[in-house]
Amino acid sequence: MRILYTVLFYLLVPFILLRLWWRGIKAPEYRRRWHERFAFYSQRYPNPVIWFHAVSVGEAESLFPLIKRLQHAYPQEHLLITTTTPTGSARVKAVLQNTVSHVYLPYDLPDALHRFTRCFKPKLAVIMETEIWPNLYAHCGKQQIPLYLINARLSERSARSYRRIPCLVHPALAQVKHIGTQTPEDAQRFAAIGARNPVTTMGNIKFDVEIAKDTSENGLQLKAGLFSGRFVWLLASTHKGEEALFLPLYRQLKEQIPELLLLIAPRHPERFEEVKQLSRQQQLDCVTRTSGMACKKGADVYLLDTLGELKLFYAAADVAFVGGSMVPTGGHNVLEAAAVGVPVLFGPYMANFKAIAAGILKQDAAIQCLTLGSVRQTILTLYADPAFRTALIAKGQAFVQANQGATTRVFDLLKEALAQTP
Repeated sequence: MRILYTVLFYLLVPFILLRLWWRGIKAPEYRRRWHERFAFYSQRYPNPVIWFHAVSVGEAESLFPLIKRLQHAYPQEHLLITTTTPTGSARVKAVLQNTVSHVYLPYDLPDALHRFTRCFKPKLAVIMETEIWPNLYAHCGKQQIPLYLINARLSERSARSYRRIPCLVHPALAQVKHIGTQTPEDAQRFAAIGARNPVTTMGNIKFDVEIAKDTSENGLQLKAGLFSGRFVWLLASTHKGEEALFLPLYRQLKEQIPELLLLIAPRHPERFEEVKQLSRQQQLDCVTRTSGMACKKGADVYLLDTLGELKLFYAAADVAFVGGSMVPTGGHNVLEAAAVGVPVLFGPYMANFKAIAAGILKQDAAIQCLTLGSVRQTILTLYADPAFRTALIAKGQAFVQANQGATTRVFDLLKEALAQTP
């Protein structure tokens, strides 16, 4: 079965390259460094390495505390981080700079994987969340590279899909030394799709988000300088279709909150220009972060068209709605906003963060808005009741703190693995 999978993958390569080219029209980074996706490298890298894979921005951000802890404990080790997306790549470079090696994950093709492992000689492979690649896992087994799956999650829908292809999934999971899951339900689903080696619930390392001590102070200073006198409503990590819903709602709210300012942080950089044009089509005055300008009294929208500043702007906001949840894309991580200290709202579509959403709602530490009308009423309530905002912030921070510790458990697992590695 894996032979058929591999043949089909090779046949799809021209279409994969065409897709890279097409995505590169809006996001040129997809066209750059394409050779890394086939494990062709123009420079030499340190080896052997401890290799981590994090698909995109969210996975990379949650991985950073673990990486820094390993760097402190094992300064002699070389670390490699692979990502799949340019935004994930940009965050790795911005946060860890030259303290780690970084390339894109090669495609799941035997020749590319051979070149990849020949270059980096991984002594340990650590995959974040749910990335099951049959050839990659088989290659790790063949090369005797201990493979670990951490912060693993598996939805019921994904589990059903994997159960349809046991001849691919079972041999792949057999190569994994240990699976550390986010929840007991995730552990049960991994066992149901064929995991036989240890599967342990370790919690979600996203709870161990790092917030610099001066973030709140810097956020307040930023607000005083850029948004003086404004009530700031932040739309974070928005996806296509969400701004079109919220911009008319902003107009309605503006009638009751004259000092309201809408701050938008799109999830993907290639959409910055699109969101700016959409704001102007709605005849709203839009100021961009890269312009360096403060918001005048008549400004309606402040567009965060940079990467890596979201925590700072959470601290500068009065209320935050975490996007990807008002359209059916599965939602985004609300823990960073809660940890910074801002009232958190999100929409009905949270399939990718179901456990976190359920937990934070159970503690009354965030508000889920199922409709635009609910968003409108919640914003008005939070605006009129500062004590309610303060209570929501305190509950959100308490929820994050009460669930921390997964990074330590994962670190201990990897420490034990490294002790057994030649």
